[in-house]
Amino acid sequence: MITRLDAPLKVTGGAKYGADHTFPGMVYGYVLLSTIAHGELEAIDFSAAREAPGVVGVYSPFDPLPLRTPNSMFGETWVPLQDKEVTYYGQPIGFVVAETFEQARDAAYLVQVAYRELPAQTSLAAGLATAEDAPPARDGAPPSLEVLEDGVESIEDAFAASPVVVEATYTTATQNHAAMEPHSAVAVWDGGEVTVHSGNQGSNLQAMELAQALEVPVEAVHAVNPFVGGAFGGKGRTSAPAFLAAAAARDLGRPVKAALTREQVFTATAGRAATVQTIKLGADSDGGLIALSHDSWCSTDTARSFVEPTSHGTSREWYATKNLAISQKIVPLNIPPTTFMRAPGEAPGSFALESAIDELAEALGMDPVELRIKNNSIAPPGKDLQWASKHLDECFRVGAARFGWQHRRAGGHTDGDWLVGMGAATAMFPALRFPATVGITLRADDTADVATSGADPGTGLLTVLSLIGAESLDIPADRITPRLGDSSLPPGGLSGGSTATASAGTAIMIAATKAIDELVALAADPGAPFEGAEVTYADGRVFADGKTMTFGELLRTLGRETLEVTGSSAPGEELTKHSFSSWGAQFCEVRVHKWTREARVSRMLGVFDAGRIINDKAARSQLMGGMIWGVSAALHEGLEIEANGRLANGDFASYLLPVNADIPEVDVQFVEYPDTLHNAVGARGLGEIGTVGMAAAVANAVHNATGIRVRHIPITIEDLLEG
Repeated sequence: MITRLDAPLKVTGGAKYGADHTFPGMVYGYVLLSTIAHGELEAIDFSAAREAPGVVGVYSPFDPLPLRTPNSMFGETWVPLQDKEVTYYGQPIGFVVAETFEQARDAAYLVQVAYRELPAQTSLAAGLATAEDAPPARDGAPPSLEVLEDGVESIEDAFAASPVVVEATYTTATQNHAAMEPHSAVAVWDGGEVTVHSGNQGSNLQAMELAQALEVPVEAVHAVNPFVGGAFGGKGRTSAPAFLAAAAARDLGRPVKAALTREQVFTATAGRAATVQTIKLGADSDGGLIALSHDSWCSTDTARSFVEPTSHGTSREWYATKNLAISQKIVPLNIPPTTFMRAPGEAPGSFALESAIDELAEALGMDPVELRIKNNSIAPPGKDLQWASKHLDECFRVGAARFGWQHRRAGGHTDGDWLVGMGAATAMFPALRFPATVGITLRADDTADVATSGADPGTGLLTVLSLIGAESLDIPADRITPRLGDSSLPPGGLSGGSTATASAGTAIMIAATKAIDELVALAADPGAPFEGAEVTYADGRVFADGKTMTFGELLRTLGRETLEVTGSSAPGEELTKHSFSSWGAQFCEVRVHKWTREARVSRMLGVFDAGRIINDKAARSQLMGGMIWGVSAALHEGLEIEANGRLANGDFASYLLPVNADIPEVDVQFVEYPDTLHNAVGARGLGEIGTVGMAAAVANAVHNATGIRVRHIPITIEDLLEG
């Protein structure tokens, strides 16, 4: 198995993350947060803070740093300290800079803030009555849509004609990304140019946002992030510390480091929205779906900056129903912003849909796996574009046999003091690509660089660059030097949406072809070693007329140190011919103690159809991590928002996450069919699909073990107490 190239540095502490950088004369910034959920700043008294030891600068909306709001592929990105309005508890409202972090923190505690407090709405349940239609999706899809069979007048008529109908409402909790590396930045100016070391999901995208905010040319911003300590969607946009550090460093003429504390990460960034989802399923007596409706509500901040697309991300595409109706509404609240979080839409949406499918199977007296296979779709309902490659049936067949699904019994079974049950669920995540450019440099020492600005937030992209680069150039992987996480490199787009391998990999193949073509042409040029000959290339060598030399030898002979090319790729006409997705079958065994009612996951299996697998070790690791996320959502994670908007458990002591003792055997299997209709590499995304469906599989297993159907997550001991 290929070893991850970044592993030695990470496990020995040699990897330098954003906040690990220090520079002579560096000062430290501490972000001051609001203590109300809604209102206006009337005054901020920094007088005591200014007199505190070591303080060199204080900033607020009353004395702001010059920054403007940038606009990126995600829309406008919020910039701190630009107005006096407070819209949530924990909003950045000030910035104190001092010679040490401790001095900045202690001085921030001396700041006195006066507010004009206004009523705050912080409850999703209370806000449902005033919910708004969500804006159109990024692909233009309206918030509500229907697909009706010919002759059917309404979705209600379709349900009326269904022999078996189930309906239920499901809820999911607010969550935080909880990445190991808190959001941070170190900014250093040199003349009119700034270098910013900050963990993010796309250095060229961060450079563009910072350039707009600072009103400087993008060429004047150098964003660096070779190592990112987790992101999961939470570092797709420039963070408050990065904006503030860059602007304060310019104002003070000194390098500035700013890092959020763990508690601050929970409010001064963004998280996953809470959701409420009502699903109704109608089927004929043998389990064929006749009608499906999925109405969704999600929390969002008052700026309405993000929609958690639960119905559109699941029911819109998963099953072959004859009639479909989905809707998405938002409930603006005085809460921290919501944003992309691993499988946005699909993760919470799958809990509702896959729980409902399980309830339908029970109403039909049908095996839940067989029900899913029976309603497997060949295309999204109402769309003509069939799935280019889909082997979900095989995932379920392989998984059922490997997991011992045939031993599952209605009502589960007992093992001493434990009630044991099994659950299953479908997993799906769309196969996407973003535009990406990769540079390849062939060197005279017979090595090659493969470089792009894209990020590796733990996904294994660095190793993927090496593997696909080696394959495309037909040389050993140890002769490839992969480089990423630097905005000065060719723009590699965003490491998000499970897109990086397909996006960057396709660009590598294009660049490699260009490099080989140029190399062959050079070899046959006048005065070159193979002048006028028909030259070919293989195994890192050029061939002609019975002679051969390595590309490095050719470059040295021609007096050149390097040959440099770039290759770019982007989604194209394939999107007009097929639908694309990765698929999976999730299986879970849960044990619930008869007396204490604690629930423990004892086994997990995921079988995935994600196209070609480039790095088996990293792919399994990614999927295992995603499946663990699903367990965490089902049994652990949930932010509790108090009436005043304060997060009751916004820290790692109270925000529950699974530890090693909570996670048992995790088994991952692949059903591998390269999808070259989607991209030349044949790989599809797998970074997020592991999360999808697992929470439902856990809840379904809990029901199988106990007979108790819990329609919200996280599931707690109190939910499983009988009568």
